[in-house]
Amino acid sequence: MTEFLIYSKRCFLVDFFTEATIHVKEQKIQNIYKGYHKIETISFLDYENLIVMPGIIDVHVHINEPGREDWEGFDTATKAAAIGGITTLIEMPLNASPVTTDLKAFKRKQEASKDKLHVNCGFYGGIIPSNKDDIEDLIIEGVFGIKGFLTHSGIDEFPNVSKTDLEAIAPILKKHNIPLLLHCELTDDNVPEVTNQKSYQNYLKSRPQHWESNAIDLAIDIQKRFDIKVHIVHLSASEGIERIKQRQKETNKLTVETCPHYLYFNAEDIPDESPIYKCAPPIRETTNNDALWEYLLDDGFNFLASDHSPAPPERKQLESGNFFKAWGGISGLQFTLPILFSEGKKRGLSTEKLISLLTSKPAEFLGIDYRKGSLQAGFDADITVWDDSQKFQITENAVQHKHKATPYLNETVFGKVIHTFVNGVQVIENSKLKTLQQGKLLLKDK
Repeated sequence: MTEFLIYSKRCFLVDFFTEATIHVKEQKIQNIYKGYHKIETISFLDYENLIVMPGIIDVHVHINEPGREDWEGFDTATKAAAIGGITTLIEMPLNASPVTTDLKAFKRKQEASKDKLHVNCGFYGGIIPSNKDDIEDLIIEGVFGIKGFLTHSGIDEFPNVSKTDLEAIAPILKKHNIPLLLHCELTDDNVPEVTNQKSYQNYLKSRPQHWESNAIDLAIDIQKRFDIKVHIVHLSASEGIERIKQRQKETNKLTVETCPHYLYFNAEDIPDESPIYKCAPPIRETTNNDALWEYLLDDGFNFLASDHSPAPPERKQLESGNFFKAWGGISGLQFTLPILFSEGKKRGLSTEKLISLLTSKPAEFLGIDYRKGSLQAGFDADITVWDDSQKFQITENAVQHKHKATPYLNETVFGKVIHTFVNGVQVIENSKLKTLQQGKLLLKDK
């Protein structure tokens, strides 16, 4: 079916819902008609009261291939993405092996994705202390940004960088107008002694808020002095909000995201011996997370992203329950939409605002908002259709990730993805995989 019409009373066009019919042909949106518009010679998909919106764009995903396919891989990750209504994702430079810190590794990663992409996939490159001379090659090859850690990444081959390392590459980033993405934690010894490695509260206190806020100060300093784009990934500490707000009044080159797990879970509810919840920075207390929600509702976050970072059960220490030995990452790529929609309903987040934070806003960040992130004539036909009234429980059978373990397991949520279209092809029909290998490799426009 290369040409068809999609009708709904609730099409999300730009920033509002309206009754419309979308004409798709040869991978693109050809036209959008107001109201019900049937053409006898063209297949007609009547979705009535389902929400028809642009495909979700997730700009923060760890797929880990090549080298750590036992953690996750392109095949399973992009199947999960499609089931979750995600039509485009951007993959991080770790935890693949080799990490994406030079041109050879980047080309190897592209090759590893061949015939395994069920949604569109782009990439970031990485900055480590030893690869300043590789950064421009990565940018020219087509990465969407350069990612660095200000604390240990958890992967020895991706060591953290210093302020000096960032200063060295800032002119290159400025020249190419490419964002620097930073994991903002600066470690110090100002933390309590760990008395119980299976205690979540001990783990939480081991990564205090000031680690994040100090790192944010460094990020803002680099952004201000070099006038480059700087993006703060996965903000969890509310102490950082005021710093970010003040700088954002002066520039549009400082951006920030947060993730579903920081908005859905609270530290008080996380039991001991349950490292399935472990991530870095950590999920914090209710009062902190309420402040994140307040910032979100006040249009503070530029967009939302999953930070899907899975690992095998043994790496997550699911049997031992040891938070300090466990891999720090949340497996949740497939469930971004229902998790955020369900919690957002309780918090007063409009569906219109949520959709923008998952579609047009990340497209703008990536510089692909001329072709993705909106339902407009001439745009790629990446379309997600979902039922905001459908309640369901997240079960093991539904999980498409490599591993079934996720903190969202058994949660009851609203907002089920029914159909997903990638480049004009229906890849998900009635919440099941239909057509595979329809994703495209995305490279940043030269």
